[in-house]
Amino acid sequence: MTILELKQGIYKENEVTADGIREELKKQGKLLINIMSSPGSGKTSTLLRTIEALKGKARIGVLECDIDASVDAETIHTGGGKSVQLHTGGMCHMDAQMTKQGLEALDVSDCDLIFLENVGNLVCPAEFDTGAHKNITILSVPEGDDKPAKYPLVYQVSDVVLINKIDAECVFDFNRELAVERIKKLNPKAEIFFVSSKTGEGFTESDPWIKYLEGELNGSPRN
Repeated sequence: MTILELKQGIYKENEVTADGIREELKKQGKLLINIMSSPGSGKTSTLLRTIEALKGKARIGVLECDIDASVDAETIHTGGGKSVQLHTGGMCHMDAQMTKQGLEALDVSDCDLIFLENVGNLVCPAEFDTGAHKNITILSVPEGDDKPAKYPLVYQVSDVVLINKIDAECVFDFNRELAVERIKKLNPKAEIFFVSSKTGEGFTESDPWIKYLEGELNGSPRN
């Protein structure tokens, strides 16, 4: 009897492709950031604010990943970013081969920073290496401070957690300190920034999120 460990083989092949993407982009001096979150957390609006904050400092491209539709890519394009819409054909995540195809379609020759807006999902995207240099998870206030406890893997693999929609803290029962505690328990090295993509809080050039990106773009080590 022959037993094939298919999932293990798929992951290994994906890792090889992901490492190749990272190395090639590193040679070209480009930074790829994978953004994960639940649907409706504010990924696209966060990208729009970030593009505006980095205008004149970085050429930005965005890979918009969804099961269907193209509204997010159109929104990014209207907001001044270069974008390509990727349809995953029903799959709930991006993998490295999809990323590679997306980068080819985007043509990153005129990009310094590329964002990969992953499919809205807190489970599947965390399991697959996309080839990104950095992983970021957005946690929005309306989702609750218990999300890190319920979906630990996505926080464990993230370098940064953006806590978005802080303008709504007065409306929702969200405990900022408890959210940070839960994230740090899972991932002590995670950097946590508080933003509001609606009001623009946290997106000025002096704010930690924008300074973090500028630091990465200006030569901080990329894994």
